[in-house]
Amino acid sequence: MKILFRNIHLYLSLAAGLVIMIACLTGAILVFEKELEEAFNPHRYQVNAQTNRLELTKLVENVKAEMPRAKLAGIKVYSNPERTVEIGLIVPQKEESEKGTSIKGGGPGEARSAKDKGGKPQAGPGGPRPTHTAYVNPYTAEVIEIYSPKGSFFQKTMALHRWLLGKNDGIGKYIVGVATFIFMFILITGVILWWPKTRNIFLQRIKIKWDGNWKRLNHDLHLVFGFYSAIFLFIFAFTAMSWSFGWFNKGIYKITNTTAESPEPPASVNIADKKTISIDQAFKAVESQVNQASFYNIRTPKDSTGIFSITVLPQNTAEMKTDTYYIDQYSGSVLGTLKFGDKNEGQQLRAYVKPVHTSSIYGTPSKIIGFIVCLLGVTFPITGVIMWLNRLKTERKATRKK
Repeated sequence: MKILFRNIHLYLSLAAGLVIMIACLTGAILVFEKELEEAFNPHRYQVNAQTNRLELTKLVENVKAEMPRAKLAGIKVYSNPERTVEIGLIVPQKEESEKGTSIKGGGPGEARSAKDKGGKPQAGPGGPRPTHTAYVNPYTAEVIEIYSPKGSFFQKTMALHRWLLGKNDGIGKYIVGVATFIFMFILITGVILWWPKTRNIFLQRIKIKWDGNWKRLNHDLHLVFGFYSAIFLFIFAFTAMSWSFGWFNKGIYKITNTTAESPEPPASVNIADKKTISIDQAFKAVESQVNQASFYNIRTPKDSTGIFSITVLPQNTAEMKTDTYYIDQYSGSVLGTLKFGDKNEGQQLRAYVKPVHTSSIYGTPSKIIGFIVCLLGVTFPITGVIMWLNRLKTERKATRKK
């Protein structure tokens, strides 16, 4: 039986090893994407705090003056007084190619012109995703930078991680998905092969013999670090299924006997000749009801019966536990709320998938663990192949002696 599991472990590893290495390496890079972006581009995110903040309407007007044909996708306001306000924009492709439009992008610290960019807005929850983000000083209304991630270092790293630099619906996505699925079986068979028969063997297999020869050291690096990281790698691989296969997401709702559909949000009653409230009035209506928040994400009404939708992340709360408030565009009253605790079990479980996969669920401590584990994941195909080649060499010598 052990020979069977060893063969399964070996041949699956040989088949999927390269893709696993790429996924682990890019995953390690992406763990600290947010922190690295902020470290390399402090001007984009940080401002000097002052006494009075300007109205959000004024900030939007200044952005519109620079990008007149851009459509407003949303506004993100941080409670941190030293953070810029982020205004999401959907920029028509033609606008991006016009001369004289200064749009910064690329990797950390890099700037690119608008003509280097392109692409259409992607569909996402709550509407189209912004193609660009304007970073605005909330005290002076200065548009510090209009940035698009398209073509940036981290965007390319993500494309390699998820699609092998292909497209969302391309073959690369399915290659990564299949390799990740295989990886789970590799991890299971690896633990089975590792599992000791006696206590003494167990104690040997949880320690690295640093003073051993290079073959023993390679052997220990594969087995010992493999054991310690197996559960984390399995969780990362398992949660990755949600981006590769639709059946995985459907399974979450099937198992919990729930639906992915959220309740229909309320609508504003169209009142003829009545002025709509401003973005600032809608924001203050929610701000007055929230004790402390990390940020507010504001979406404006799309038509005469639309509403202001404001998503709030309470302070000291995991990133997926957001609450949404619906504001009437005419009266400014709160028409309803959708809090994280009000979502069904399937929706709550699905919301945990991303922070668990990216190891951001417990902040910096879990990110450090995720980073180390992903780096170790890069080494296992290498140390495993070396073990296999050493075994083949030993078997050949034994055959010659016969």
